[in-house]
Amino acid sequence: MVACQSAEHPRVLVVDDEPLLRMFNVDLLSDAGFDVIEAGNADEALRLLSDVTDIRVVFTDVEMPGRIDGFELAALVEARWPEIGVVVTSGRRLPNAAFRSSARCFVPKPYAAAHVVELIDSFVHARH
Repeated sequence: MVACQSAEHPRVLVVDDEPLLRMFNVDLLSDAGFDVIEAGNADEALRLLSDVTDIRVVFTDVEMPGRIDGFELAALVEARWPEIGVVVTSGRRLPNAAFRSSARCFVPKPYAAAHVVELIDSFVHARH
Protein backbone atom coordinates (compact mmCIF):
# COMPACT_ATOMS: atom_id res chain seq x y z
CA MET A 1 0.00 0.00 0.00
CA VAL A 2 1.11 3.52 -0.77
CA ALA A 3 0.39 6.62 1.31
CA CYS A 4 2.50 9.69 0.69
CA GLN A 5 0.27 12.69 0.09
CA SER A 6 0.35 15.59 2.52
CA ALA A 7 -2.68 16.92 4.37
CA GLU A 8 -2.24 20.17 2.45
CA HIS A 9 -2.70 18.43 -0.91
CA PRO A 10 -5.56 15.91 -0.72
CA ARG A 11 -5.28 13.09 -3.22
CA VAL A 12 -7.85 12.80 -6.02
CA LEU A 13 -8.16 9.93 -8.49
CA VAL A 14 -9.26 11.00 -11.99
CA VAL A 15 -10.74 8.18 -14.10
CA ASP A 16 -11.35 8.74 -17.82
CA ASP A 17 -10.53 6.71 -20.91
CA GLU A 18 -10.11 9.83 -23.07
CA PRO A 19 -6.47 10.91 -22.63
CA LEU A 20 -7.06 14.59 -23.43
CA LEU A 21 -9.99 14.92 -21.03
CA ARG A 22 -8.09 13.02 -18.35
CA MET A 23 -5.07 15.30 -18.83
CA PHE A 24 -7.29 18.41 -18.68
CA ASN A 25 -8.84 17.25 -15.39
CA VAL A 26 -5.49 16.23 -13.91
CA ASP A 27 -4.09 19.68 -14.74
CA LEU A 28 -7.22 21.43 -13.46
CA LEU A 29 -7.14 19.66 -10.12
CA SER A 30 -3.36 19.87 -9.75
CA ASP A 31 -3.51 23.62 -10.35
CA ALA A 32 -6.21 23.80 -7.65
CA GLY A 33 -3.81 22.25 -5.13
CA PHE A 34 -4.81 18.60 -5.22
CA ASP A 35 -2.39 15.68 -5.50
CA VAL A 36 -3.82 13.88 -8.54
CA ILE A 37 -3.36 10.32 -9.75
CA GLU A 38 -5.07 8.95 -12.83
CA ALA A 39 -6.58 5.83 -14.32
CA GLY A 40 -7.75 5.09 -17.86
CA ASN A 41 -10.61 2.77 -16.86
CA ALA A 42 -12.51 1.46 -13.84
CA ASP A 43 -10.40 -1.70 -13.47
CA GLU A 44 -7.24 0.38 -13.23
CA ALA A 45 -8.99 2.71 -10.78
CA LEU A 46 -9.97 -0.21 -8.52
CA ARG A 47 -6.35 -1.41 -8.47
CA LEU A 48 -5.19 2.07 -7.46
CA LEU A 49 -7.89 2.33 -4.80
CA SER A 50 -6.68 -0.98 -3.34
CA ASP A 51 -3.02 0.07 -3.40
CA VAL A 52 -3.12 3.78 -2.53
CA THR A 53 -4.56 4.34 0.93
CA ASP A 54 -5.01 8.10 0.97
CA ILE A 55 -7.33 8.84 -1.96
CA ARG A 56 -9.98 11.29 -0.76
CA VAL A 57 -12.13 11.72 -3.89
CA VAL A 58 -12.71 9.84 -7.16
CA PHE A 59 -13.69 11.95 -10.19
CA THR A 60 -14.86 9.59 -12.94
CA ASP A 61 -16.43 9.64 -16.36
CA VAL A 62 -19.31 7.21 -16.96
CA GLU A 63 -18.61 5.69 -20.36
CA MET A 64 -15.34 3.77 -20.47
CA PRO A 65 -14.18 0.52 -22.02
CA GLY A 66 -14.08 -2.53 -19.81
CA ARG A 67 -16.51 -4.43 -17.67
CA ILE A 68 -17.38 -1.54 -15.31
CA ASP A 69 -18.74 1.90 -16.15
CA GLY A 70 -18.47 5.02 -14.00
CA PHE A 71 -21.81 4.49 -12.24
CA GLU A 72 -20.80 0.96 -11.26
CA LEU A 73 -17.39 2.21 -10.17
CA ALA A 74 -19.09 4.82 -7.98
CA ALA A 75 -21.24 2.14 -6.33
CA LEU A 76 -18.20 -0.07 -5.70
CA VAL A 77 -16.25 2.82 -4.18
CA GLU A 78 -19.18 3.70 -1.92
CA ALA A 79 -19.49 0.07 -0.77
CA ARG A 80 -15.77 -0.67 -0.27
CA TRP A 81 -14.41 2.75 0.67
CA PRO A 82 -17.29 4.79 2.13
CA GLU A 83 -14.87 7.47 3.33
CA ILE A 84 -13.97 8.36 -0.27
CA GLY A 85 -16.09 10.95 -2.06
CA VAL A 86 -17.25 10.26 -5.61
CA VAL A 87 -18.03 12.74 -8.37
CA VAL A 88 -19.34 11.25 -11.64
CA THR A 89 -19.60 13.07 -14.96
CA SER A 90 -21.16 12.29 -18.34
CA GLY A 91 -22.39 14.10 -21.40
CA ARG A 92 -24.57 11.20 -22.53
CA ARG A 93 -26.07 9.39 -19.57
CA LEU A 94 -27.99 10.58 -16.54
CA PRO A 95 -27.93 8.87 -13.14
CA ASN A 96 -30.75 6.59 -12.02
CA ALA A 97 -32.78 7.07 -8.82
CA ALA A 98 -30.48 4.85 -6.73
CA PHE A 99 -27.48 6.95 -7.69
CA ARG A 100 -29.30 10.20 -6.98
CA SER A 101 -30.27 9.01 -3.49
CA SER A 102 -26.68 8.18 -2.55
CA ALA A 103 -23.93 10.42 -1.21
CA ARG A 104 -22.32 10.55 -4.65
CA CYS A 105 -22.48 13.58 -6.91
CA PHE A 106 -23.24 13.85 -10.64
CA VAL A 107 -21.98 16.67 -12.88
CA PRO A 108 -23.32 16.79 -16.45
CA LYS A 109 -20.95 17.67 -19.30
CA PRO A 110 -20.08 20.24 -20.31
CA TYR A 111 -19.23 21.53 -16.84
CA ALA A 112 -17.58 24.63 -15.47
CA ALA A 113 -14.08 23.80 -14.26
CA ALA A 114 -14.51 25.94 -11.15
CA HIS A 115 -17.67 24.01 -10.25
CA VAL A 116 -15.81 20.68 -10.36
CA VAL A 117 -13.02 22.07 -8.17
CA GLU A 118 -15.59 23.37 -5.65
CA LEU A 119 -17.40 20.01 -5.54
CA ILE A 120 -14.23 18.04 -5.00
CA ASP A 121 -13.04 20.50 -2.38
CA SER A 122 -16.39 20.19 -0.57
CA PHE A 123 -16.03 16.38 -0.48
CA VAL A 124 -12.51 16.69 0.93
CA HIS A 125 -13.61 19.04 3.70
CA ALA A 126 -16.82 17.16 4.50
CA ARG A 127 -14.90 13.93 5.06
CA HIS A 128 -11.88 15.37 6.87
